[in-house]
Amino acid sequence: MPKADIHPTWYPDAKVICNGEVVMTTGSTSPEIHVDVWSGNHPFYTGTQKILDTEGRVDRFMRKYGMGGAEASSSSGAKKAAKSEAPADEAASEATPAATEA
Repeated sequence: MPKADIHPTWYPDAKVICNGEVVMTTGSTSPEIHVDVWSGNHPFYTGTQKILDTEGRVDRFMRKYGMGGAEASSSSGAKKAAKSEAPADEAASEATPAATEA
């Protein structure tokens, strides 16, 4: 049995309040719990999360692991195609004289 007069009062229907609006009820030792963020207004859960790109690190990560969206993959694909064409042309021009000398 719990000792008398040492435990806080338990409120089985404590209200959780965010921005002046009751968002849920739960059990607590306080009758009201005031919060700034909950799952109903957090950007991660609402789908409005924005990634803060510091010095292109997120873009570099997305390109490296191929996780970019349509615009990121098309721009990186165009860059890769431009880079791959130049060495291929040089290799072809170098291979032609070598083939004629041999």
